[in-house]
Amino acid sequence: MGRQWLHSKREVNSSKRAKITSKLVRHITIAAKLGVPDPEMNPRLAVAVEAARKQSVSNDVITRAIKKASGAGADGAQLELVTYEGMSPQNVPVIVECLTDNRNRTAPEMRTLFRDGKLGAKVMFFFTHVGIVEATHETGGQDLETVAIEAGAQDVEPIEGYDEDGSAARFFTEPTDLDTVTNALRAAKWSVTTAEMGYRPKEKTALTPEKKAALEAFLETLDDHDDTHRVYAAI
Repeated sequence: MGRQWLHSKREVNSSKRAKITSKLVRHITIAAKLGVPDPEMNPRLAVAVEAARKQSVSNDVITRAIKKASGAGADGAQLELVTYEGMSPQNVPVIVECLTDNRNRTAPEMRTLFRDGKLGAKVMFFFTHVGIVEATHETGGQDLETVAIEAGAQDVEPIEGYDEDGSAARFFTEPTDLDTVTNALRAAKWSVTTAEMGYRPKEKTALTPEKKAALEAFLETLDDHDDTHRVYAAI
């Protein structure tokens, strides 16, 4: 779900850094579009701005991204968040969220990417719509269940592939509790890297190692599309 299928591929080569910066800017635009365009009053926007700054995205670029959400400024555009459902070539349910200024361009491009799968297959019922908060703490061995309860989260899981000192976890919230849990974790000295609405699979699909590798390659192709915001898969 989300991009957790990418956590095992933490190394990022230089050729993808520009694309990553573009994605971070889009995250800012979406957070501003879905809430108040002020980081002080919008926890999700504050997290997106902080993540961008950690990747050395300039303040000017961040400001333009926030203005773009409302169609203001020279870079203003009427953007919309479009959700696509489908089955991967490995028969795994997939949801793709795109931020686009032209769905007539994005839709056929998504169909092309799904040419060996089945775009349009109804798979939403395989997922639960939840708030998702990913965060790290400099202290290792955290009791994640206790942290989740104290923050008001409904569930929690460790983030796979986190190989640094400390703790890393993914907290799941009720949709209405996302901002509350985000603020609670930050107050408890957790460094929040992601705070957004997303989809959690109700059940994970069992795959052979070969099919899993092929699925991950397919998901990466979807994620690399310029309009893609998030990719969720039932794995």
